[in-house]
Amino acid sequence: MDRFTLRLPPDLACRFDAAATARGGRSHYLRTIMEAAAQAPLPSPEPGSLGAKSTKLTLRLGGEDMAMLEAEAARAGLMRTQWAVMLIRRRLHGRLQLTPPEALALIGVRRELHRIGVNINQIARALNTAVMEGAVLELEVAQLAAFATEIRCNIDGLEDAFVGNLAYWSVES
Repeated sequence: MDRFTLRLPPDLACRFDAAATARGGRSHYLRTIMEAAAQAPLPSPEPGSLGAKSTKLTLRLGGEDMAMLEAEAARAGLMRTQWAVMLIRRRLHGRLQLTPPEALALIGVRRELHRIGVNINQIARALNTAVMEGAVLELEVAQLAAFATEIRCNIDGLEDAFVGNLAYWSVES
């Protein structure tokens, strides 16, 4: 069931309670007022429908399992609930589940790749617009080759990180 919470001044709460006492109590009277306001009975939720944006899942674990879960979550830099949610989402959706440090690292790699791309565009523009002599041209071509190597290293690092992330959240065989 959904829950509504509201704050009332003490005098209004006392007057409402007095009126609700004769009508079956606070909860019953509130439901009656809400049904009248909606001009129809509240529909019962369909089986399997979520109804809310998120729902709560409660797990009961033994002391040893809870200690292991807390240790694993701490190693990942997460709270135990965050870790459990990421594990479930990985299994349900098959996507990467990045911890906050991993997400920040990915943003940093993206920023570096963007910086390299800007530099490559500047060099390509210079090569297209200028007539360069042998030594200057060779220097620019060498710079492009260095950027290409740096990009390949970053892409390889991203691939390794993604494979490691997927392996971490997957069931070990």
